[in-house]
Amino acid sequence: MHAIIETGGKQYKVAEGDVVFIEKLDNEAGETVKFDQVLAILDGEKATFGAPVVADASVEAKIVKNGKGKKIRIFKYNAKKGYRKRQGHRQPYTKVEIGKISV
Repeated sequence: MHAIIETGGKQYKVAEGDVVFIEKLDNEAGETVKFDQVLAILDGEKATFGAPVVADASVEAKIVKNGKGKKIRIFKYNAKKGYRKRQGHRQPYTKVEIGKISV
């Protein structure tokens, strides 16, 4: 059974037991979080789509850890002007393990 959930402005296709990296949540590691924004439930040949969400559907997940991604470098410059700017960024994330998908 799969579900399509929305969190952090993004959509994820998840199944029970999956480990997913999502946008940072304000919860601590070890806590349980419940996603109510379930857009679709896919169960073999049977599919249920919401308009916009599936009624009474939820996905429970356990937070494994909060962290930061790898550093990316942003470098801007203008040719022949002497302008150079270097900047780094590390995007925060939350690693969750999907538990029960309930309809």
